[in-house]
Amino acid sequence: MARLFTILSNKSVLPLLLIVTTSLLAEARPATFLQDFRVTWSDSHIRQLDGGRTIQLILDRNSGCGFASKSQYLFGRVSMKIRLIPGDSAGTVTAFYMNSDTDQVRDELDFEFLGNRTGQPYSVQTNVYAHGKGDREQRVNLWFDPAADYHTYSIMWNHHQVVFYVDEVPIRVYKNNEARGVPFPKFQPMGVYSTLWEADDWATRGGLEKINWSKAPFYAYYKDFDIEGCPVPGPSTCASNPSNWWEGASHHQLDPTAASRYQWVRMNHMVYDYCTDKHRYPITPPECVA
Repeated sequence: MARLFTILSNKSVLPLLLIVTTSLLAEARPATFLQDFRVTWSDSHIRQLDGGRTIQLILDRNSGCGFASKSQYLFGRVSMKIRLIPGDSAGTVTAFYMNSDTDQVRDELDFEFLGNRTGQPYSVQTNVYAHGKGDREQRVNLWFDPAADYHTYSIMWNHHQVVFYVDEVPIRVYKNNEARGVPFPKFQPMGVYSTLWEADDWATRGGLEKINWSKAPFYAYYKDFDIEGCPVPGPSTCASNPSNWWEGASHHQLDPTAASRYQWVRMNHMVYDYCTDKHRYPITPPECVA
């Protein structure tokens, strides 16, 4: 359930190779779908299972589908457990993201899971839009089969950084570099969204691999919807309250264990980083300079 109060976290540290799925908060109480979310696109393609504690998203030739949170939030943490499309999922995109729902000056924090041909690794693309500026893509090949079981995907957002986690392993850190003239999302509240859709013009090998409709319908599953943050509208002092657990000193930067895991991901599983793409960015973007 989306908590509107501050909870102090107690994170456990597990060896990297033993991580499967963990919960950041001992007090976590995941919501049912309709408590915090609503269908935004093609309700016939979203099914509630297990009393609304799990949902199934469906993609076929007729439609994809999507859902969104009923509220927007300014800072906090959002987490879901997702089981992605198994087998030949090339050309499909399963997305989990936060978005300010503004036309010109958009803020957005993206997880996009890019389908694959059977036997190839699943890639997750992250992107950050701040004050309308995006094009900050990074791609990581997941080190497990995300269709075999549920895995936890989280976004933690505070005044200092945005961190994308997979099973509590950080795979992307976007620091607040406003001092260098780099925009950072801190003024606009964002809703939580997810979609399942066809994107075979770009999703798999740059669009070379097309969707195989003979494998349709395609299914992705979600559960353990967990949002903690400052709701908007809500108490005006919430977002600036330094007592919120996500604003604590331990969340201003990665701790040594998390930093080690982050470097492991970057060294072994990162397959694209806009920071090193000299074709797109002959001059390295300032946020990429250590």
